[in-house]
Amino acid sequence: MVDDMLRLFAVPLIILSCPHAGASCFEAAGAKYHIDPLLIKAIAIGESNLHAEITNTNSDKKSGRALSIDYGLMQVNSTHIPRLIALGYIGSAQELLTRPCLNVQIGTWILAKHFQVCGISWNCLGSYNAGFRKDRHETRESYANRIYAIYRRLLHQEREIK
Repeated sequence: MVDDMLRLFAVPLIILSCPHAGASCFEAAGAKYHIDPLLIKAIAIGESNLHAEITNTNSDKKSGRALSIDYGLMQVNSTHIPRLIALGYIGSAQELLTRPCLNVQIGTWILAKHFQVCGISWNCLGSYNAGFRKDRHETRESYANRIYAIYRRLLHQEREIK
């Protein structure tokens, strides 16, 4: 099902060549990374329901031990924090909660990196949430389907406004 959606929608809808950054966080990130701002917003809705200061602790299902923490609008995973600090993008994880546009930029940067690794597809978009492991295919597909449904709703709403 996801592969069929890819053939019909992914390439024309996901990648854009935006001529300039708009005022919104999603438009600016979309312009910088050539990803549809509505797709970025759909991910933020799916990840955090647009709650900028939300965190989520990812725990081992068997032991209950905390494995990582997701931060902010795009639920940027804590595994990225050492690199983000080393690159000078953030000074601490707290900035991912207090600077929502920065969170969107970083989340979109991570998504763009994923597209470079596994290609532009809905399954690859699913790796933003579920990672690249082969045994996570169903989780990637489920996530991609959820984001696709949000994305379609946003597209429909945008068309109604225009």
